Amino acid sequence: MEILWVLMALVMLGFVLLQISRRRRGAVGLVEPGHPDAADPANYGFAREEELDIRMPGPDQDLLDVLDLVQRTQDYRGAQQLLAGTEAEGERRWQRVQAFAGAASLELRQRPGGVGETPGGQWLRVWRAEAPKDAGGAAVHAEFLVQQAWRTATPGSDDFRIIMEEAKAACGEAALLAPGDPIPYIVELSVARGLGYSREEFEQLWLKILDRAPHHMGAHLAALQYWCEKWHGSRQMAYSFAEAAAARAPRGSLLAAMPLFAVFEHLPKVNLVSGFYQSEVVTKAVHGALHAVHSARPDDPMQAHVRHLLVFFLVRGERWAEAMNQLTVIDGHVGALPWTLSADPAAEFAVYRALAVAGYEANGGSPATLPH
Repeated sequence: MEILWVLMALVMLGFVLLQISRRRRGAVGLVEPGHPDAADPANYGFAREEELDIRMPGPDQDLLDVLDLVQRTQDYRGAQQLLAGTEAEGERRWQRVQAFAGAASLELRQRPGGVGETPGGQWLRVWRAEAPKDAGGAAVHAEFLVQQAWRTATPGSDDFRIIMEEAKAACGEAALLAPGDPIPYIVELSVARGLGYSREEFEQLWLKILDRAPHHMGAHLAALQYWCEKWHGSRQMAYSFAEAAAARAPRGSLLAAMPLFAVFEHLPKVNLVSGFYQSEVVTKAVHGALHAVHSARPDDPMQAHVRHLLVFFLVRGERWAEAMNQLTVIDGHVGALPWTLSADPAAEFAVYRALAVAGYEANGGSPATLPH
């Protein structure tokens, strides 16, 4: 019993010392808006929480204009033309396919249809009916089915399997319409995870993608999910996959950031390790991701994905100035990990942004000292 009391005393002493240490280092906490000690993100030109766009990780005005036109007129042809003019092997085409599919899925959820009522997302059905040989429409339809499975059914249930089998068939149809297009196979990666492909089946699918787009960041992020511990792999398998991708990444490729995504996917639900976010494995992954965004093309559409995840890790690691540097680039859009895992992505992002601003100012920073 005496040993128990001693241990409890040591824990309490450690907690007190930690609080003193954090105060001396300028550590921060959250206070109510309007509090005298509250840092104001607006002083840095950041968007207000209600103005944050939760649909995309970064700007794509052409996509937003076409999405608005399609949803307003229910005419698919704008989406058809935009995809036809987007490079097949590029990251942006994959993001646009996801966005169109997501818009149709959300419309259907909001307006499921009934007696005398047209269901939402009707423009996608018309697209497939009027242009059955259009590769873009086929890819969007396949991704739409995948999103429907994850959103409306429980993994492992009969309903989930039925929709996923339909999505698998749709991926095959899309692949036949555009043999060199990696998108149908990238869509199928989510099917493989949901239906539990064997490792041999998954590897065969993965080779088809590598033959068409070996350095596709979106494809690697989708494949990483399969190798994670929560699905069909393990922590070590996911780390090995991510590290191999980073090792073979060409100069200027964001694949060097893959280990950071692997670390994120295997974060402990309850962190009892002091300094975990300053640990060697996290620090190494963060440095790899920082190097990736600094050397990548400024117009690489996957940059925003990496920068959003960097904000999460940099704030957790109390690297305030570096977090602020990322925020100046990505602020305004929050449609990326880790925020999309929250029921309110904008609010989750706003909390981390407020912490970054407060930590930055607590350590002598100000709007005048932040480079843009």
